[in-house]
Amino acid sequence: MLTLDFHPAGRHFLQIPGPSPVPDRILRAMSYPTIDHRGPEFAALGLKLLADIKKIFKTEQPVVIYPASGTGAWEAALANTLSPGDAVLMYETGHFATLWKKMAEALGLKPEFLGLPGLEGWRRGVQAELIEERLRRDAGHLIKAVCVVHNETSTGVTSNIAAVRQAIDAAGHPALLLVDTISGLAAADYRHDEWGVDVSVSGSQKGLMLPPGISFNAVSQKAVAASKSARLPRAFWDWTEIMAMNASGYWPYTPSTNLLYGLSEALDMILAEGLDNLFARHQRLAAACRSAVRAWGLEIQCADETAYSPVLTGVMTPAGCDADALRKLIYDKFDMSLGTGLGKVKGAMFRIGHLGEANDLTLMATLSGCEMGLQLAGVPLAGSGVVAAMAHLSST
Repeated sequence: MLTLDFHPAGRHFLQIPGPSPVPDRILRAMSYPTIDHRGPEFAALGLKLLADIKKIFKTEQPVVIYPASGTGAWEAALANTLSPGDAVLMYETGHFATLWKKMAEALGLKPEFLGLPGLEGWRRGVQAELIEERLRRDAGHLIKAVCVVHNETSTGVTSNIAAVRQAIDAAGHPALLLVDTISGLAAADYRHDEWGVDVSVSGSQKGLMLPPGISFNAVSQKAVAASKSARLPRAFWDWTEIMAMNASGYWPYTPSTNLLYGLSEALDMILAEGLDNLFARHQRLAAACRSAVRAWGLEIQCADETAYSPVLTGVMTPAGCDADALRKLIYDKFDMSLGTGLGKVKGAMFRIGHLGEANDLTLMATLSGCEMGLQLAGVPLAGSGVVAAMAHLSST
């Protein structure tokens, strides 16, 4: 019989790469009484949010906010810019890039999956030169969009989006650039305008530290122009009416009012810390986590040091060690959740999240749980990752 009465002593360590733990400040904000979403108080909230979220995307362009998961914002990005049968160039970096491709197929698009062969493509970021080469061969400009994942949550790989834009420009190709930064936004440096992104897709449950339920499209003027002739069916996702009503702080449907309270608080927290400080904090914790993995003698899923994610670290388990069994042992013994391996790497890796409101002690507790779990599972370790991470943190 299913029981939901699982309350061991202490707090649960939610160390998956999203949803990330929700800070108490945000939980308190979400508990405010619900207000009239057509009243003047809501308009003031809406205008504040729409102005502040632009700072996180580093854009002067519109940001559309949906009461949906990141998957909804994926669909909105495609449905607002493309037409049935359009060719789309998508790049395989992991499980979520693969899911976005499946969505494109379901919508009646014709995605072409580009990438390195086998598991190698899941251990490295986007190879921009492959995109440039493919676009140069598209002399008739049949490819209408290039879709890439900024931070691939399934593998711990962060891709160079500026290099992708440079590749498209070097090929002299008019394709739109659509980027999934669902797990990257507010944790890894992201620049919608400077990098020439046409549609940026994100969600609330990662670096923004909220529960799932809000998603975003940051939209260039080129993408707005494309939406006027795009013919994929859209109603709920249509930017046109949303942008028109956003001008006065409202939405054309009932928005997720209390989640928007939380978003307002989250944006206040992030902007008070400062984006540069926030990015540096994530990079420092990520480096300490990787030092622990190396000290254990285990392999990091990302094989390219220039593409290491500041959001999470993928840890490959040795032959004979089922990563999911290890995760269950750690959950049962220490009340800590780690990310599972997905798709091609299921059972072969686990993922440590170090994003959101994480600090030195959060990471040290997480690594202690991992190290104790590895020892209990009989995994031979080269040394103590906990000691290595402490040394890194104390020296930086």
